[in-house]
Amino acid sequence: MIPELSNPSVCMKDPQRVQDILHSMVKAGSNTLQVISDFDMTLTRFSHNGKRCPTCHNILDNSKVISADCKQQLDHLLHTYYPIEIDSSRSVEEKLPLMVEWWTKAHDLLVEQKIRKDLLAEAVSESEVMLREGFQLFFDHLHEHSIPLLIFSAGIGDILEEVIRQAGVFHSNVNVFSNYMDFDESGVLRAFKGELIHIYNKREGALLNTGHFQELRTRPNVLLMGDSLGDLSMADGVQDMENILKIGFLNDKVEERKQSYLDSYDIVLIKDETLEVPNAVLMHLTGNK
Repeated sequence: MIPELSNPSVCMKDPQRVQDILHSMVKAGSNTLQVISDFDMTLTRFSHNGKRCPTCHNILDNSKVISADCKQQLDHLLHTYYPIEIDSSRSVEEKLPLMVEWWTKAHDLLVEQKIRKDLLAEAVSESEVMLREGFQLFFDHLHEHSIPLLIFSAGIGDILEEVIRQAGVFHSNVNVFSNYMDFDESGVLRAFKGELIHIYNKREGALLNTGHFQELRTRPNVLLMGDSLGDLSMADGVQDMENILKIGFLNDKVEERKQSYLDSYDIVLIKDETLEVPNAVLMHLTGNK
């Protein structure tokens, strides 16, 4: 048993099942493992000292690259749509068109701001974004063991990459699938590239990238990490999957959502701002006890 699974933040509906999955994965060896993770509020912190930490979108919202008027409009969108996103009484089908509406409106507002590419790094460095405690070990250990890390994010890929680059952990084994900005030849934002990736269609994101999953055919064991029920479909593109261990961060609205998380994730971490448990699982799977 991994001692960290007895941490007070850990909840499991079926601890024996977790043991069985871990046992199978250890037996298969770490060269059959891939890690698929969400980014905002999964690899980054939800809050620090009682204050909410920013998502990739918030980093822009709070920066000086956008006007006060635009900030106000984005804030209005957040207060309109975020309660819908986390409303456990609504079905995914019901939320879906509303989430698309939110993301599309937000992206349109950002495009209107004519954001300059060369200002993104500064927006990130001046922000209060924080990767979860233990991130260095997490990223470095995966890199040292040549285990692919696929990050699926409904955030903004350019910002996300800048966050991990500035943290010194954008290693060669990291692949990011997200919403990327399209800049014109003078480096000004003119659109977002490709299909919109939002919280409930990461599965399509996964399937669009099946070419990428092809390369991972020899890695049928998946460690999946997320903080929303929409994140559970991120591994849908994986073919011939043998084992999947799902770790869910329950950051907010704990009582209302705890049961649905326990029903869906193998390990639920309640208000845990660290990567201590995922790191312990990784150490176990790579034979570093």
